[in-house]
Amino acid sequence: MTWRGSVSIPDRIFGTLVYCFAIFDTMFFGSFLLQQFPVFNFLLIPALPVGLTYSLLGTLLGPLGRFGSFLVFILLFALVVRNDRISHFIRYNAMQSILIGILLALAGIVMQYVLIPALGRSGLLIETLYNVLFLGGLGASYFSIIQSALGRYAEIPTISEAAYAQVRW
Repeated sequence: MTWRGSVSIPDRIFGTLVYCFAIFDTMFFGSFLLQQFPVFNFLLIPALPVGLTYSLLGTLLGPLGRFGSFLVFILLFALVVRNDRISHFIRYNAMQSILIGILLALAGIVMQYVLIPALGRSGLLIETLYNVLFLGGLGASYFSIIQSALGRYAEIPTISEAAYAQVRW
């Protein structure tokens, strides 16, 4: 999708920053892999500012702090994705980051309410699914970060199509 024109340096920077939220959403699924291989903790460095912000929100808002991810989703969607004064590149990347977070949240709900009660909290299948979701979320986020830094639109099947459909010119 590079035919839309050149992308400025500030657009590239903001286009990459929105994926920190998607990386933060993947942290939940990394528990098994990061316990076995702590050297992979460096992959979560971009999510540290987001984690600190959420923990600050948690202490300020009390029980409402748990909904920090939902608040960020609403703010990003309302203030960035639907704002025509912001460049298409930033809006597209923000929407794609939101969609990655939604997919991870839906997978977490299915795991929590369907698979874990049926199979138990641990086991090879549960650990494998957690690792796949963690690595898949990180892979999609880092791929998108690299493409955004290069000024290209990251093409992830189905997610990119949905993001493009939501972002108006």
